[in-house]
Amino acid sequence: MLGFINLQALLLASTGSGAEGIPSLILFLGLLVVIWYLLIIRPQSRQRRKLQDMISNLKTGDRVVTNGGILGTVTGFGSNTVQLQVANQVKIEVLRSAISSLQSDDAASPAKKSDETPDREASLSSKGRK
Repeated sequence: MLGFINLQALLLASTGSGAEGIPSLILFLGLLVVIWYLLIIRPQSRQRRKLQDMISNLKTGDRVVTNGGILGTVTGFGSNTVQLQVANQVKIEVLRSAISSLQSDDAASPAKKSDETPDREASLSSKGRK
């Protein structure tokens, strides 16, 4: 009987303190939802909107990269597809949703970068002479 009374007293004490914590729990959960929105949902929707704008503004001659890593130049459009030229006389048709980004001009011409950078061996040999 004594154990039953102690258990009953513990149950009553715990329900009283739990009722005081409900507003703080709701505030904590609300704060978590706001943080989740600011860190996850909002940046992802911005990125998706930016990608959709880029895909809708494609024009012939743009260099693009597909999700599969294929580099090509836009040569034509279908209703839901884009025709890419990937090599001389080689054209493929991909879905618009498969295009991940526009290729920058710097990445399109790696030969220019290699011509502009000094020869590593020449720079090492000049350092050894000093």
